[in-house]
Amino acid sequence: MQLVDFPHLDQLIALRRDIHAHPELAYEERRTAELVATTLESWGIAVTRGIGKTGVVATLSNGNSKRAISLRADMDALPMQEENTMPHRSRHDGCMHACGHDGHTVMMLAAACHLQATRQFDGTVNFIFQPAEEGGNGALAMVNDGLFERFPCDAIFGMHNWPGLPVGAFVAEPGGREASCSRFTITVHGKGGHVGTPHVTTEALLAVAQIATQIQNIVARNLSPTDPAVVSVTRLQAGSAFNVIPDSAWLGGSVRTYDEHVLRKIEERLRHIAEHVAHSYECRMEFVFTREMPAVINDSAEAARCQRVIEGWLGEQALVALPPLMTSEDFSFMLNERPGCYVLIGNGNDEHRAQYDLLGPCSLHNPHYDFNDALISLGGSFWVRLVEDYLPVS
Repeated sequence: MQLVDFPHLDQLIALRRDIHAHPELAYEERRTAELVATTLESWGIAVTRGIGKTGVVATLSNGNSKRAISLRADMDALPMQEENTMPHRSRHDGCMHACGHDGHTVMMLAAACHLQATRQFDGTVNFIFQPAEEGGNGALAMVNDGLFERFPCDAIFGMHNWPGLPVGAFVAEPGGREASCSRFTITVHGKGGHVGTPHVTTEALLAVAQIATQIQNIVARNLSPTDPAVVSVTRLQAGSAFNVIPDSAWLGGSVRTYDEHVLRKIEERLRHIAEHVAHSYECRMEFVFTREMPAVINDSAEAARCQRVIEGWLGEQALVALPPLMTSEDFSFMLNERPGCYVLIGNGNDEHRAQYDLLGPCSLHNPHYDFNDALISLGGSFWVRLVEDYLPVS
């Protein structure tokens, strides 16, 4: 496996572990953003701060070409308690890099450092360090802050690590890759009272429990078996005492799908179920359905470019085909503005954690997760090769 030579690899690994030890939540990535910005500036790369509140964009130009490519990495952490024991574990209670955004950031820094030093490209590279991917729609915030007007590009690319895929494996498939994400809340209002006199109450809690049960039939019985969709109830809340029948209760959940027709059908069924169940319990209902982000749809030509780069570099065995995922990713907002491709890079099978006393799985959004530092040079090398392919020196 021929990797780009990164003379500052030890520094980059230390930087990744420093970011891991000091995680920051959505739109709070001030320390991380400043660390990214000052590191880039120390290499002589122009930096713009504060795009989409805490986002950073670095720009590197060479030669005379007007063509431009943008690369994106996310910076934010998750509101989780880390349970790892390694020295670079999170220093902040209730906050953790459990998705590898620390590694995504440093892979792109590695590429920026190399491209600044070698300049084997003709055109402009925009390095986008995005805030608030985890539920904050930071990609949309950057787009609304004039990202593509201020930093024009012909195509944009993102990359995410994937535990379970071996190191050296990549996924760069065309078409739908990650599902759209929507959320719903259903609030039922009844008439509360004493548990000893249930006959004078109307049971909001029982109505919500019945709604939660019936929701499980939507995917199984209201959609075609060939339509990928997930409808999950993830929150339910009611009452404050054991001897009080509450006068209201609510539930909330998430919907993932790829097709707008399917999404409308799910919304319609959720509303219908909630209305009729609430009515049967002599309660009234409030329904809110929010489309949070669209699906990630890779451009066929740019996916083919990524495949060609990977195959020419690592061989066809490095390309892995995965079916569309039901996870979601706000990079979709950027792909709605410019053609591009969202690539997965294998994070391995826990081998990088063998030196630590770790018992939990190294899966995304797990309290025992840690990014595999072997990916810094591998992912950085992919970014470099992609840029040099997209902006060839004539």
